Amino acid sequence: MKLKISLAAISLSLFALSSYAAVPESKDPIKLAINEWTGQHVSTHVAGEILKRMGYNVEYVTAGYYPQMQALEDNTVSATLEIWSSNIGEHYDKALASGKVVEIGELGLTPVESWFVNDAALKACPGLPDWKALNGCAEAFANAETYPNGRLVDYPADWGTTNVDRIKGLGLNFTSVPAGSEGALVAEMKGAEARKQPLMVMFWTPHWAFAKVNLTNVSLPPYEAGCQEDASVGVNPNTTWDCDWERGYIKKMAWKGMKDKWPAAYKLLSSYQLRNQDQIPMMNAIDQDGKKLEKVVSEWVDANEAIWKPWVKAAM
Repeated sequence: MKLKISLAAISLSLFALSSYAAVPESKDPIKLAINEWTGQHVSTHVAGEILKRMGYNVEYVTAGYYPQMQALEDNTVSATLEIWSSNIGEHYDKALASGKVVEIGELGLTPVESWFVNDAALKACPGLPDWKALNGCAEAFANAETYPNGRLVDYPADWGTTNVDRIKGLGLNFTSVPAGSEGALVAEMKGAEARKQPLMVMFWTPHWAFAKVNLTNVSLPPYEAGCQEDASVGVNPNTTWDCDWERGYIKKMAWKGMKDKWPAAYKLLSSYQLRNQDQIPMMNAIDQDGKKLEKVVSEWVDANEAIWKPWVKAAM
């Protein structure tokens, strides 16, 4: 009986080894799309590093955000890992409709585009982050340009001006003042932090700036479908835009043939998740501390085996 059990155990072990030995299923490179921002580079290289440790040949292919949808269809890229619903538009639906591209789950990041306030603002206006407190302390946010209205440091004008409508729709005594660039937005945050000056800013997360400045999301009236077009929708029955920005999602996508060509890699990327609290410090280390992307990513993968090894085990 003991001999039979031992032989069975050996057989199972050999079967497991042979299953692992089947990876990589193809020596052809898995091509991961690289887009235009640091966070996406981090998300992609973390996944790529894990795939490399599984034995796969990985290539990083620079791809425009919109053109990569076509590249997925013809397998010029095998997968792309950080698609924001807020700015991909019809390109996403067209790629899926081709039948050559598939969704492989959400990345795990929690995207928020909205108004944020710093700690000095919370101190100057104790009713925050409730938006209804803003009119009672608008002067605390004012400068010479906007007084007595408070100042909302807004996106650059060529990014859109919907906050002008949103301020009006919510009946707030504030003025939208566009920043000149992303860098100008960050400079405003850093300057206000140094001066301990109340600040309200239009911004988004995940972003490395959250590693430098503590920002709290203003609790605006939740987005409702139609609030931007229909005055009857939202908190103000007399106007539109009386709600927060719509919350989106961040998806992963792959060439449909990946599932058959590299099944374990496909399963790994489907399971792969990255959280805001993972990505933000890595972005900060790269963009602000000047560290090399590959080094930062490798260090994170080394330190977080407990997170990603179960994905590998399940995939293989």
